[in-house]
Amino acid sequence: VPGAKRDEIAGVLGSRVKVRVSAPPEGGRANAAICAVIASALGVKKSAVTVVSGHGSAEKLVRAEGVDREGILSALRL
Repeated sequence: VPGAKRDEIAGVLGSRVKVRVSAPPEGGRANAAICAVIASALGVKKSAVTVVSGHGSAEKLVRAEGVDREGILSALRL
């Protein structure tokens, strides 16, 4: 959700994670902010998290390197 008041992981929606970012959805700024929020939650560098698909969509597929599935689930409390 771009244009939010603050950057945060807002919760879980089914098998997806809802992320709010204050950055606007222009020039890839919201995607970069999403990657930064997820990287922070997972304890990895920002460069380890990338948007794989859905760059211009509200639903995105994100890849995180350096953390396994269990680490992701634990960090995001899924």
